[in-house]
Amino acid sequence: MTQLDARPRAGDTVRGSAPADGGTGSGGVRGKGLGGNSVGLMGSAVIGVSTVAPVYCLTSTLGSTAGEVGVQMPAVFLAGFLPMLLVAFAYRELNKAMPDCGTSFTWTVKAFGPRVGWMCGWGLVIATIIVLSNLAGVATSYFWLLAGEITGSSSVAALDDSKPVHIITCLALIAVATAISYRGMTATKGIQYALVGLQLVVLALFVTMALSKAGSGGPDFASSLDFSWSWLNPFAVQSFAAFTAGLSLSIFMFWGWDACLTANEETTGSEKTPGRAALIAMVVLVGSYLATGIAAQMAVGSGESGLGLANPDTSDNVFAALAGPVMGPGLGILLFLAVLASAAASLQTTFIPVARTVLAMSAYEAMPASYAKVHPRFKTPGRATVTAGIGTGVFYTVMTLVSEHVLVDTIYALGLMICFYYALTAFACAWYFRAELTRSARDLVFKGLFPLLGGILLAAVFAKTLYDMWDPAYGSGSSVFGVGSVFVIGVGLLLLGVVLMVAMERRSPAFFRGEVLTKETPALVVQD
Repeated sequence: MTQLDARPRAGDTVRGSAPADGGTGSGGVRGKGLGGNSVGLMGSAVIGVSTVAPVYCLTSTLGSTAGEVGVQMPAVFLAGFLPMLLVAFAYRELNKAMPDCGTSFTWTVKAFGPRVGWMCGWGLVIATIIVLSNLAGVATSYFWLLAGEITGSSSVAALDDSKPVHIITCLALIAVATAISYRGMTATKGIQYALVGLQLVVLALFVTMALSKAGSGGPDFASSLDFSWSWLNPFAVQSFAAFTAGLSLSIFMFWGWDACLTANEETTGSEKTPGRAALIAMVVLVGSYLATGIAAQMAVGSGESGLGLANPDTSDNVFAALAGPVMGPGLGILLFLAVLASAAASLQTTFIPVARTVLAMSAYEAMPASYAKVHPRFKTPGRATVTAGIGTGVFYTVMTLVSEHVLVDTIYALGLMICFYYALTAFACAWYFRAELTRSARDLVFKGLFPLLGGILLAAVFAKTLYDMWDPAYGSGSSVFGVGSVFVIGVGLLLLGVVLMVAMERRSPAFFRGEVLTKETPALVVQD
């Protein structure tokens, strides 16, 4: 006699939104009490773009990427887009099956078990804290730079050089962003639309004016270049080491689009809308990056002299150097304003993934129960949001006071965390849906091949970055017992997660025994 095992197939037991009352849904997925139907498709896409902060990413990485790969910078942008796009398909498919705000944490627990899932969640949380602190620092610097431009006072702009003033301003911005995030997804919907719109409009204006200056023959544009399709050829990069270094920077430029998915329990049509929004955000980002990179390269070239993008004196903040020459003193202020708006908007929306991941981990008893509390009025993870804000402020203050080199190396270590949890999520998709891959060509491609390829690419970047970090020359050039400090920080933060996981296992053994968030059986078992 042939009998079908009654255990469910992957994905079949968790279709639909989790219960809004905080109960346990099928497959162990739990509702968290978040405010449902707060965000639509456009709002979700805006969250994704805002979290990435395209203008901030461009001003801080255009020069560094050009310094690594020269005129092949646009090709490296495309190369970095590829694994992110493949992983985005994994997020979309997993979200259709399990629209849970824990995203990477929840999905990897169901695919690989509680310990791998916990570490994946930790990777997302610590990466976000690092980004939040960096965004706050950039927003602070541009706040005083813009104030100096508006007042015409160099002494006002120089206030950012005062460590006490910088730290106090930074903490104030973090406090404001935390308060806004605490009040819910709809508290600043209009402001987010305006800030993202401002970024894209100013970028379009910069691209137009940069193209008009290319080949103009002015002293600032003597190194301008004619466009060549070879710029889009990644195989033309001079060395593999240069390519991987540029690719790591490019991947960082796309990080944050998954914020769309962490708001899935608050999104209208939680099964499909967040995945579609993530893909929209990705297309907007890659289009903006390619247009801006090509226009800037045509205007000033990718060399190290003058306004060349790879000039070491200006490569860390390209727009500060190009604003006046490209857009003029009047419109140049708009570029400063756009960078400030980019960092400020991202500072607020970046609280979404960390707070909701912590909320989910707590709801499934992987973190202390107090973080599972949702504000009764605002329907937000209040305690998790405030804790993230405090953690960000403390982290940035300590790192700034200890050493600027340590702060820089911490930011360099960010790429390791990003590749870590994105790759795990991609592999989780392929494994979780493995029994469905032979059902149709679509399932094979979108649930299997694309996620698997994306995970392999990011895992390769993770391994190469880990190898490069061992060298003290990586990052600020500092070392600990002859080992690069970026390696020590990156690996140390991951090991800290292991220590915290062991501590939580003693406190909440049920989760780590697989009794709270169940690990799905991914196939029908035929018994004779």
